[in-house]
Amino acid sequence: MQKIEHIGIAVNSLEEGEKLYESLLGVPPYKRETVESEKVVTSFFRQGPNKIELLAPLGNDGPISKFLAKKGQGIHHIAYAVTDIKAEMQRMSKEGFVLLNEIPKRGADNKWVCFLHPKSAGGVLVELCQEISG
Repeated sequence: MQKIEHIGIAVNSLEEGEKLYESLLGVPPYKRETVESEKVVTSFFRQGPNKIELLAPLGNDGPISKFLAKKGQGIHHIAYAVTDIKAEMQRMSKEGFVLLNEIPKRGADNKWVCFLHPKSAGGVLVELCQEISG
């Protein structure tokens, strides 16, 4: 793993979350993106080398909607940048981590992603991210 790529924060309203984080960080979001497969709308902030991803649900049946209903707004996941997601997934599996998807899938911000189950990662939802080239 290279670095923390971003911290994902679940919010009920993207507009309210953007207003809060723009005020907090002193910068506007640089990108909004809908990820239909995850039933989520994302908004990204960058402050120096750090990134925050706000996640708001699309509808009532996606992962973020379920997270918000169970836990409320707050930190949803920590994402780590990797250079070879398939190799990292194999390594994580051999180390005993439970992968939530067997193959990388397209995520927000032009990334291949894979999530590790929180029960196998000390209660933290971990996301592996690799930049999609080409």
